[in-house]
Amino acid sequence: MIVCLRNCRASATSLFSNPSHSKVVLRPYQEACLDACTEALKSGHSRIGVSLPTGSGKTTVFISLLSRIPSRNSEATRSLVLVSSIELAKQVAEQARIMCPLSTVEVEQGQKQSSGRADVTVATYQTLSRAGRLEKFDRAKLKVIVVDEAHHSASPSYRRILSRFAPEIKSPDEIRSPEGPSNDSEIIEPAHRVPIVGFTATFNRHDGLALGSVFERIVYHRSFLEMISEQWLCNVRFTCVRANFDLSQVKIARSGDFVEASLSQVIDTDTVNNLVLQTWYDKASGRKSTLIFCLNLAHIAHLTATFRNAGVDARYMYAGTSAKERKILLDDFKAGRFPVLINCGVLTEGADIPNIDCVILARPTRSPTMFSQMIGRGMRQSPETGKTDCLVVDFVGNTSRVAGVVCVPVLFGLDPSEVVDGATIDELKELAADPKSRETAPYDAVPTPKTVTYTDYEDPFSLVDGASGAPHITMSRNAWVGCGGDIYVLECLGQGYIRIEKVRGESGEAEWKAHYCSFLLDPWSASAMKIPPYARSRHVVTATTLYDAIRGSDAYAEKKVLPGPHATGLWRSAPWRRELATSHQKAFIRRRWRPPKVISLEETDGAKIEKQELRLRNLKKGEAANIITRLKHGAQKRYQTSLEKAVRQNVKEKKRQEKQKNDMSNFLLGEIDVDFRRPAAQS
Repeated sequence: MIVCLRNCRASATSLFSNPSHSKVVLRPYQEACLDACTEALKSGHSRIGVSLPTGSGKTTVFISLLSRIPSRNSEATRSLVLVSSIELAKQVAEQARIMCPLSTVEVEQGQKQSSGRADVTVATYQTLSRAGRLEKFDRAKLKVIVVDEAHHSASPSYRRILSRFAPEIKSPDEIRSPEGPSNDSEIIEPAHRVPIVGFTATFNRHDGLALGSVFERIVYHRSFLEMISEQWLCNVRFTCVRANFDLSQVKIARSGDFVEASLSQVIDTDTVNNLVLQTWYDKASGRKSTLIFCLNLAHIAHLTATFRNAGVDARYMYAGTSAKERKILLDDFKAGRFPVLINCGVLTEGADIPNIDCVILARPTRSPTMFSQMIGRGMRQSPETGKTDCLVVDFVGNTSRVAGVVCVPVLFGLDPSEVVDGATIDELKELAADPKSRETAPYDAVPTPKTVTYTDYEDPFSLVDGASGAPHITMSRNAWVGCGGDIYVLECLGQGYIRIEKVRGESGEAEWKAHYCSFLLDPWSASAMKIPPYARSRHVVTATTLYDAIRGSDAYAEKKVLPGPHATGLWRSAPWRRELATSHQKAFIRRRWRPPKVISLEETDGAKIEKQELRLRNLKKGEAANIITRLKHGAQKRYQTSLEKAVRQNVKEKKRQEKQKNDMSNFLLGEIDVDFRRPAAQS
């Protein structure tokens, strides 16, 4: 499909006026994305988002979009592209000049001053945040603002800029000021409101800032898995390395990710750095271009020295690397003049290096955005360099690591402890769909079990993931607890609790509803009076996804229930959660922790009770609090019901197999006639 962009005359008032000169060929999904954007803008939406993975050609798409958006009037013909780095500013400006050779393209960055009157202006948000740099852009003459790497948009710096052009976006200065708005956004006439279109690979922020404060809706989304399966991105293989480091004591920042100084003490060691080197030798030394992500400058220095001392030509790059040196390094790396480039941070966004055929993640993260950006560096196709696929090597800690660490198995809905070594995406999808697919033994070689063991996160007494019962909830730093049956609860430190449930809405579609129940009386007084301790519940939020319900509930908890520094007590990483459980907590759990009526086909013995007591002795406050919350909200009954159902199904299946075996024996003895053309009835 060939799509022609409208080239510009020199005049800014006739941007992209002639469609006959463009040579840009758009892919089908890029065309679909442009159609989705234009339709959304026509329908009245003015703040929309697009999610496309790294390597999908986001720059080509949004420059093409500039020609598709009609001007509100004869004056509104200019476009402003907001980017997050110097590299991105250069790349976008260069691409705009190639695609629109008759347009005027200017850059507003650092010492480079634009006129504010160009057809397309590419600006970094850092520069526009400086005094006097934003005022030159007349909103009446702008037809669109494009935000690249739009997951940054909810930050204060971006909102200060965007609030000038859209009154719905509140500047942080306006929110904080008791004297009213600090800008004139409230008096912007509808005719002068500038459409804002954001592009990013991941429309989420791990620090909890809501992108809904900037964008109304996401109008188009493609995942990297879809792009790979359709061969728009290169094939990827994944290997997880179980490094022997423990993240449980690493501090968590307010952003939700690890505190750099605390994390470096765990991962920047000779042992781990030598493991990274050995893994590269074993798994990737035959690769041409390996990109390694580190934590900080010290980590870069130590890991680079480890590689060089072993005779490997490894070079490094960081934020302080000069622009000239950075260009030389990238040019040499793209040309294959050295095999390993080590960096921290600078190549997570805007780095166009198609020849990368191995990405090593030598630093763990709790941010899905950062994780996606890092692995995305190797997904571009580059057949001219002989690249056939990209190997992603992920270093993760042992089972004592904290919840929320993003790693390869998590991307596919697998348990983080799954062993992954050189697996393709199709193999991981198959594993996620059917964990038993790894078993190769024939059915009749498997001995009949004497007992049945169920591993289930719904067990209210399981200590998996701190007994939260919801290891899949990584979008929140708060200690949400899964109680089974699509019920999630956040205890609010003696102030009550917030409960989210999946219900059927008025339209018949499933939705998530959250309610807050505050304490009316302390539990002891309520117990003495034999009345519930809670006041009438208050509606918090109704959402179409669990993600949105959790986000809305977190905001309510931190603003209405426990405002200020008290909200840190809700975090999964709160210090109190690592203290030993109190005697009252243990007594409550001990009363309820009775052996289930049916846990196997054998009777429970005394050893089970002793093991329970040992676990209670070492129980942490956070684990105990999670167990108690789950018990109070019905998890035990739900688990018991599901367990008994599973055992009944197992007994039924065993009887069916015995009957089938007897029928086959009778058939072989000629006693009955079996019609193999008719499928056997399913029990």
